[in-house]
Amino acid sequence: MTSDTKTLILEQVRKYHQGSGSAVSFVPGQTPITPSGADLDEDDRVALVEAALDMAIAAGARTRRFETALARALGLRKAHFTNSGSSANLLAITALTSHMLGKRKLVPGDEVITVAAGFPTTVNPIVQNRLVPVFVDIDLTTYNTTVDRVAAAIGPRTKAIMIAHALGNPFPAAEIAELAKERGLWLIEDNCDALGSTYGGKPTGTFGHLATQSFYPAHHITTGEGGSVLTADLQLARIVESIRDWGRDCWCEPGEDDKCARRFKWTLGTLPPGYDHKYIFSHIGYNLKSTDLQAALGETQLRRLPEFGEARRRNWNRMREGLLGVEGLLLPEATPGSDPSWFGFVLTVAEDAPFERRDIVAELERKKIGTRQLFAGNLTRHPAYHNENYRVSGELTNSDIVTERTFWIGVHPSITTEMIDYMVTAIREFAHGSR
Repeated sequence: MTSDTKTLILEQVRKYHQGSGSAVSFVPGQTPITPSGADLDEDDRVALVEAALDMAIAAGARTRRFETALARALGLRKAHFTNSGSSANLLAITALTSHMLGKRKLVPGDEVITVAAGFPTTVNPIVQNRLVPVFVDIDLTTYNTTVDRVAAAIGPRTKAIMIAHALGNPFPAAEIAELAKERGLWLIEDNCDALGSTYGGKPTGTFGHLATQSFYPAHHITTGEGGSVLTADLQLARIVESIRDWGRDCWCEPGEDDKCARRFKWTLGTLPPGYDHKYIFSHIGYNLKSTDLQAALGETQLRRLPEFGEARRRNWNRMREGLLGVEGLLLPEATPGSDPSWFGFVLTVAEDAPFERRDIVAELERKKIGTRQLFAGNLTRHPAYHNENYRVSGELTNSDIVTERTFWIGVHPSITTEMIDYMVTAIREFAHGSR
């Protein structure tokens, strides 16, 4: 394909986008307001089509550019693009079991402190690596755990902490990172819901030894399906890359040979001297890579991260101001010292409210206002974990309250001021009518 032909096609793609994106007026009670959703523009469509024209069906130059841009955006040294945020969490935990870490590696039976009220894929990699989750409770204002709860959970077999920033609201990351340093523990930040949030002026995802991101369409930027593991530690980055890429020892890009200039000079394991380094495996790994098609979308989306964060903050603040004083509902609060790029607006029905969660959720859904529960609520109450080995530190009272009385609604960038005001009115009218 000539460059002129490609240019013509991409010009037509822009025209197509401009012609197909006619604005649809918001009709209260008829137009659905989704709790989450991707905001895709003309540049996103062009980037995807250009990658398709180039037949960029595997990880290549676009992936490397996206990884570099993402790491730079967070001020970290390395980002490794994966096929999902869930895979990113699996990679992060599995990396800490590597033999390359010597005495610091995690071994079966070691404990990892995590939060009971969260999403399963923060916890599942702990179980999948035959480690023991230690569940702690949360507060009902920030929906995050506290330093005191984490400190009280540390036992003789505790080796790591893995916590997600709840709905974009940072947990006290600096303090927990300091606690981890004092006690010799690894810290993994599940930053999947919080890209663009800051704590103490520092981006979330930069406090731990490793951080993970999700780029599913619900998240702050999207690649369709995708995720990433980030770190400032080059040894951990090397381990993550190996486990992501089949467990191989070689670090050449696909289609690249002899980057180390020693391809046939390695002697590892009990292999014959000079065995091809491209086929030497140092970890029990996976293939969790993504493609340049996804990375192309990630590049254009990442440029809009500040715009997306501004919209999420604006919508969340307007929602909270509009709901102040509503009886029967507990409103969320930002963690002190933080500036969240909010994933959603969370509400908990008060114990003495004249209505239950199912009542208000049914009314909002009837009015085309999409709702979601706070993910799994208390994970220990789910059948998937009934026969698994875990430990609970303290009581999970607030995690149970979340399971029974909490839900959230959207504040993503595609939600307009008119939609926020409609949601506020719907909630206020419901609460007032229930008295």
